[in-house]
This record gives sequence, structure tokens and C-alpha cells, in this order.
Amino acid sequence: RVQLAESGGTSVQPGGSLRLSCSISGYSDSRGLMAWFRQSPGNPREPVAVLYTGSSSTYYSDSVKGRFTISRNPTRTTMWLQMNFLTPQDTAMYYCAAAMPAHKISIIPGAFKYWGQGTQVTVSS
Repeated sequence: RVQLAESGGTSVQPGGSLRLSCSISGYSDSRGLMAWFRQSPGNPREPVAVLYTGSSSTYYSDSVKGRFTISRNPTRTTMWLQMNFLTPQDTAMYYCAAAMPAHKISIIPGAFKYWGQGTQVTVSS
């Protein structure tokens, strides 16, 4: 059974940095997807960053490209999202997600079977 749990969400000032962590258990496939999504009130859940473990290729949404970095440890038990130069528009509930097996990157929430409970990030002065 795959279980994910996010941590690290908090309030931060604009321009600040934050690193979210996702603890993962039961992730056994060497070819799968690990991802971060976010959702703010009244908006659909949107992909932020996706990592394909088969090749380590990545996807970033245009709104976070160059500011956020997704990474994982070699054993696939922890995933991180490093967020820099945060803006109020980054305020949302952030979710980590996993899909296995997978053969290519997908950014569709429905493609991910496993989800964490979410961690709130608030960017405000």
C-alpha cells in the first residue's frame, strides 16, 4: 500500500523560500511519477511539478518554472519541492502525489492514484 504525507507548509512573506517534504512508503516501481499539485479555493487542482522516476525527466508549470525544483532521494522514500521567490499567487494547499507504473510524464490529476492529505502554504506580508 502506497502512503504519502506532506509537511513543511507554513506562512511566508513574499520573496521568501520554503521547502515542502513528502514522506512516501510502499513506492516500489522504478518507473513511475512523483508530483506536486496545488489547489486554492474556487480553483481546480493544478500540477506544479512532476518527476518521472524512469528517467528523472521533469515538468514544471509555467507559473513556477525557474522558481521551484522537484527532487527525490534515490530510494524514493522522500520527495521535496523547493520553492523560491514566493508570491501571494503561490498561496494554496499543496499535495504530493504518485503514480505507478508509468511510462511518461502526465500532468492530469486523474492519472495519479496516490495522494497525500495536503499542506497549506500561505504567502502574505
